[in-house]
Amino acid sequence: MGIRFILMVNKQGQTRLAQYYEYLTLEERRALEGEIVRKCLARTEQQCSFVEHRNYKIVYRRYASLFFLVGVDNEENELAILEFIHLLVETMDRHFGNVCELDIMFHLEKAHFMLEEMVMNGCIVETSKANILSPIQLMDKAS
Repeated sequence: MGIRFILMVNKQGQTRLAQYYEYLTLEERRALEGEIVRKCLARTEQQCSFVEHRNYKIVYRRYASLFFLVGVDNEENELAILEFIHLLVETMDRHFGNVCELDIMFHLEKAHFMLEEMVMNGCIVETSKANILSPIQLMDKAS
């Protein structure tokens, strides 16, 4: 399994979306998120986007006011995960216009649905934006 968790966090460190692909208790999740978010938000723009924390490798990227953090195994390719983050943002941009924190907050179920279309059990299974968005567009038409 490659991806262990995906977090979307604002500049103040508030988690806007969290998706875990391994079991952690609520207390463990809260502690892990707090440690990782503090560590990543304290870094400058000039530092690289990879951080090792516990038994995870954290790959993160900032887009506007949102930080996208992905926790992966130590064997995972960091550049591939950066590319995955970029694909996720591009997919959300295509659906929401220019994705922002409010889009995630008000359409949390759609954001989770996009992630579920892209990642299954910690493995990236879909990279086509059209294939990811077509079920969401069908749901929008039906409602």
